[in-house]
Amino acid sequence: MVVSMMQTLVVPILGIIERDLHTTVVDANWLTSATLLSAAICTPLFGRFGDQYGTKPMLIGVLTLALAGSVLAAISTALPWLIVARALQGSATAIFPLAQSVLRDRLPPERLPGAMGLVSGTLAFGTGVALVGAGLLTRGPAPDYHHVFWMAAGVSALALLAVAVVVPPSRATPGGPTDWLGALTLAAMLTLFLLPLSRGSIWGWSSGTTLGCFAGAAVMAAVWALVEHRSGEPLVDMRMLVVPHVLFANLAGLLLGFAMFSQFLGVSALVQIPAEPDGYGFGATVLQASVGYLMPSAMASLIAARAGGALVRRIGAHQTLAAGAACGAAGFAVLAVAHGTTCSVVVAGVLVGVAVSFGFATLPAVLLGSVPSHRTGIANGINSVFRSVGSSLASALIGTLLMVKPAEQLTPGASILPSEGRFTWCFCLAAGAFVLVVVLALAGLWRPAPAGSPRLRAVNSRRWNVPALRNVRSTSIPRLKNSERENTWR
Repeated sequence: MVVSMMQTLVVPILGIIERDLHTTVVDANWLTSATLLSAAICTPLFGRFGDQYGTKPMLIGVLTLALAGSVLAAISTALPWLIVARALQGSATAIFPLAQSVLRDRLPPERLPGAMGLVSGTLAFGTGVALVGAGLLTRGPAPDYHHVFWMAAGVSALALLAVAVVVPPSRATPGGPTDWLGALTLAAMLTLFLLPLSRGSIWGWSSGTTLGCFAGAAVMAAVWALVEHRSGEPLVDMRMLVVPHVLFANLAGLLLGFAMFSQFLGVSALVQIPAEPDGYGFGATVLQASVGYLMPSAMASLIAARAGGALVRRIGAHQTLAAGAACGAAGFAVLAVAHGTTCSVVVAGVLVGVAVSFGFATLPAVLLGSVPSHRTGIANGINSVFRSVGSSLASALIGTLLMVKPAEQLTPGASILPSEGRFTWCFCLAAGAFVLVVVLALAGLWRPAPAGSPRLRAVNSRRWNVPALRNVRSTSIPRLKNSERENTWR
């Protein structure tokens, strides 16, 4: 819940921050860009640290950073310090893969799907809590954004205390050196790719800065792949990324992130459009949009999370993912053709909430059965990065399609509001994303990953390219765990 709160709590109060700090929209948008970049960089790195040094100390460390960022934001009165605080809050995204690793280490296999589904469901619920809390705390004639960050600090402190007291100590971990060069090249690639996505609508999509960043990201991707291929202890094993189940799970995560943010941003913008005859929306306030239109979707996600975990056990992860994605496609179809009534928007949001919850419940289960246990943290971390990329794509697309132009740029008689058809396009694209998730689930994830497959044995060995290891058969040491098998091979 802390993860999604940190990502979304600033969205409703950007206007208040602009007013109080006497800044511009362009500068205030760095508050979301800083969080996005920090999350993309910290999530895989901290996920790998959790695999190496233990999940509990890393959870405590990440929550401490989130708490420090929240307190700094709550006392800041200058934009630069607020941007630094938001970057610290962005590191909280690493909590999600670390939490999944705790469940893997401490729960029996039969309880894992339900537990992973329940934890994943709190992602959507946290978004609703952040929106409602921000709306309630900024009511009145003189709203103060500092109250929202104090709320984030309180929730972070409670989570930190709970982890310190309740979560058991981490079991024995493999340790090993940290691939700092791989971490730096990965950070450079993600920064160059995500920065123009978050700033492209401001810089211009055809500007030299935007195109240069995308070109630099492509170059750094090649450099990162080369560094990881040559590293003896890579941050991300490149062979793991091409395991079919891992590859399809990451693509599904990207599409889920795109669809989730499309619903969040699209519905928020739609319902706050003035009502007829001046517009086609509902004229809702930020609080009304949060409580009346987005909170039902968040509650549906939380309730469906437990059902998603049960369905994973009964019918399998791929069918659960496909069923949820079909609900999401139907929900966006309703939004595309019948977004003129409150009932249709709420019902569609509930369907999308169920889809997102099922998706978050199934992807960790897919990764759990597709990678060795000591790689679960980094695998979930990379999947979280893919979701962040999908969310960034949705934010860039909606920011471009639904941008409100200044009055001086309009022709005489033109409306300052985006046309209603642009919302329809946004919802249709999100429906298409869910349709692609159905295809991935049924075509790519229908067969369980065999535990002894050659691809998985290749991932299990850090030094798989040593010739002497190529003839080692897993059946020759059947009673050893993955970490022990690696030590024997070494």
